[in-house]
Amino acid sequence: MIRYAVKCADGHVFESWFQNAAAFDTLAAKGHVTCPDCGTSTVEKSLMAPRVTTSEAAKSAETSPEAQRDRKIAELKAKVEAEADYVGQSFVTEARKMHEGETPNRMIYGEANPKDAVSLLEDGIPIAPLPFLPTRKAN
Repeated sequence: MIRYAVKCADGHVFESWFQNAAAFDTLAAKGHVTCPDCGTSTVEKSLMAPRVTTSEAAKSAETSPEAQRDRKIAELKAKVEAEADYVGQSFVTEARKMHEGETPNRMIYGEANPKDAVSLLEDGIPIAPLPFLPTRKAN
């Protein structure tokens, strides 16, 4: 796949992905590449700088604050999924049952709408949002 900056006859610039350079040429010649702003099919490749990543830039990206955050979130997700029971949409019910002593306390995670989550907190049931979406499990 290759990404090209494309410019239409009216001067609008946009980007699009193509299988290869020949695919762009073929599609453009047949009028299948159109400007998303004005709809014209009179387009041509525009000047663009290639995105080149050096090993130093790649290493810098791996240690960026965003990469570190993403790594920590992934570690937290793995820990939660390994050590807690996924209860899915039954999260609110299960949390209430544990709080009221109907079922043994255990670590659970699942899904709750904001209104129900606030209700749990107002009732003194300790919960916390997770910074990731759970991997849905069939059972």
